[in-house]
Amino acid sequence: SPCPQRVCDSLPHQSPLHRLAPLTSFPSQSKMSSAHGGAMDARSGYCTTTKSFRSLRPPLPLPPADVPLTFPAFALSLLPSPLPAHPALLDAATGDAVSYPAFLSQARALAAALRSRALPLPLGRGDVAFVLAPSRLDVPVLYFALLAVGAAVSPANPALTAAEVSRLVSLSGASVAFAVSSTAAKLPAGLPTVLLDSPHFRSLLHCNQGDNESSAPLDAGAVRQSATATIQYSSGTSGRVKAVALSHRSLIATGAGLHAHHVKSRKGVERNLMSAPMFHSMGFSSVLNGLAQGRTMVVMTDAAARAGLRGMLEAAERWEVTEITAAPPMVLAITRDRYRLKSLVRVVCGGAPLPTPVAEQFRRRFPHVDLRTGYGSTEAGAVSLMVDRDECSHVGSAGRINHNVEAKIVDIVTGEPLSVGQKGELCLRGPSIMTGDEPTSIVQQCTLPSVLVISGYSFLCLCRLRRRR
Repeated sequence: SPCPQRVCDSLPHQSPLHRLAPLTSFPSQSKMSSAHGGAMDARSGYCTTTKSFRSLRPPLPLPPADVPLTFPAFALSLLPSPLPAHPALLDAATGDAVSYPAFLSQARALAAALRSRALPLPLGRGDVAFVLAPSRLDVPVLYFALLAVGAAVSPANPALTAAEVSRLVSLSGASVAFAVSSTAAKLPAGLPTVLLDSPHFRSLLHCNQGDNESSAPLDAGAVRQSATATIQYSSGTSGRVKAVALSHRSLIATGAGLHAHHVKSRKGVERNLMSAPMFHSMGFSSVLNGLAQGRTMVVMTDAAARAGLRGMLEAAERWEVTEITAAPPMVLAITRDRYRLKSLVRVVCGGAPLPTPVAEQFRRRFPHVDLRTGYGSTEAGAVSLMVDRDECSHVGSAGRINHNVEAKIVDIVTGEPLSVGQKGELCLRGPSIMTGDEPTSIVQQCTLPSVLVISGYSFLCLCRLRRRR
């Protein structure tokens, strides 16, 4: 079978030299035709015509780009009917749960409130909502409701200082904030703020409790896929934190790819432990797409998170989770600790390179658990991921390039495209790529308006940053 692509190093943590090369343990295979008619090597995905690496996975159909569609509407289209009987959200500390009918009812009620004058100001297309809150059961409801009305969600780390928060609010252009009592004081004075832990906000979630599948659509069908869905924050590879804008189309493309990869657990109800906080790009994507796939998302709320890695492992065992999304330190903790994690089916690891000794140690202790490493970034979304048992057997790989993603390696001095096994700057294009970043001071190399255009597409180059003159 075609070999997985090797995407070495995670950009924020490694040098700007990156490799995209095939594993060598597979026999040579014939070439096949690429989408542009050139010869594409079936082992590496390298196309001699475009001098780029193409995904070895089959093309993934997406909704027509000109059809108005929000991510929540797309996510609802993936859920079964009737809705799953198991919880949508589960508090790892208390066991409090939100069912799928209740989750959708709350999201619809809150979306209606956002459009009305039940809040400091009505929200809709073009508005930006700054979210400064820890992981809570009502945060995914807020995300879905904001996205449904066409507002952009801009989540930030609640541990930031007031000065740091003020800068991010300025970068995002937020017109309203959602916070909790312990974080609201960090917000700039004069910014309208809604407290998630207030009786007023909680009342907005239950205005239409009981209405579920028979309710009106979550959105009004007037938001274009090209509209900004979220503004997240990234350090890139250097410099100060930058704002990164992602469209509904980007979220839909990522969700469609994860849905295509999804293999239902043989153990019945799937429970995914959210080890990444919801303000982080990994946690943000994990909770949105986990709900779209009908899973139970086990949320590490403040009470559970205070116990650190040990608390996460206790939650994984207590709630019999089938999947954990983890960074390398948690994978190491899993291999060293006493927890047996009998229900665990897979661990998805990202955020930084996973050391080979840790991966090998994990495989020895949990031989029946798939350790899926992947590669991605806030700016580019999910770039590559291991999917099946065969791919997971290749320690040191970050999996095959995902559906609809194309990669190019260019010389860091000349900008000339490079071939298999050569080191250079990693450039990516595809529907999950960001629509832009902040228009001030530091911008990504080769993003608009300075782009490398190949066949009408724009490549996003992730490895180096330059200052706009």
